[in-house]
Amino acid sequence: MPSKESRALRFLYHTVPGRVVLRILISPVISKVAGAYMNTQLSKIHIKGFIKRANIDMSLYEETDYASFNDFFTRKIKLDVRPLAESPDSLASPCDGKMSVYNIERDSTFKIKNSRYSVADLIGDELKAEDFEGGTCVVLRLCVDDYHRYGYVDDGEIISRRHMKGKLHTVRPIALAQYPVFVQNTRECTMIETKTFGMIAQIEVGALMIGRIENYKKRGEVSKGEEKGKFLYGGSTIVLLFKKRAVSIEQEYFDATERDEEIPVKFRSEIGRKGLNI
Repeated sequence: MPSKESRALRFLYHTVPGRVVLRILISPVISKVAGAYMNTQLSKIHIKGFIKRANIDMSLYEETDYASFNDFFTRKIKLDVRPLAESPDSLASPCDGKMSVYNIERDSTFKIKNSRYSVADLIGDELKAEDFEGGTCVVLRLCVDDYHRYGYVDDGEIISRRHMKGKLHTVRPIALAQYPVFVQNTRECTMIETKTFGMIAQIEVGALMIGRIENYKKRGEVSKGEEKGKFLYGGSTIVLLFKKRAVSIEQEYFDATERDEEIPVKFRSEIGRKGLNI
């Protein structure tokens, strides 16, 4: 039997009245109001129920007295349960999430679920998009029960960071069939000159009811596994773009993506290795 959440999403995305309600829900004003509420002490009443419904193992997280629901949602994990992939050639996952992998086509577009997206749409720059032709796209989808802090995949230096406003649609698969979600959602693209993989793009994508994507640094050096930022309440997505032959990822990930399956990965674990052209 479909869950209440699934029924609600079907109503929002597959009925005319639902789409009217959705237009209201995805407005920046509504998102800001909801985000402001989640920062209040009153929102703490939702924490216990959320932990039970999502079956979250709180022993993995640092013990503290949460000031609000968002304070709980962005709780810090004990780093000893997320050991860093220390090999110089390893690509560290930027987050906990469900991973899909795609080859970037010659025309710089690739398929995510039932929609196609261009690299230029994601990074907001047609000229830079050409640099990733023939490269690799890694998509990591975070669910609401995942750890919502994320990090850098390698040592390197931030070259630029760009914020792109958008409408905040949910990143659940049911939404992907109806909207070009990664294009419409608020996102931030950071271009990083990495030590192992050359120039990469790391894009954080906001989702329904997320008011902010909080990245800490605009410029400067970064370290593999270092915390880059955090998402506030909601499901979210991180996209990594690599140039041609910059990264080597096991074929099993590509095969799973072809079957429309996502592979769970953990923050700071190895998800790839140094490619052939670096």
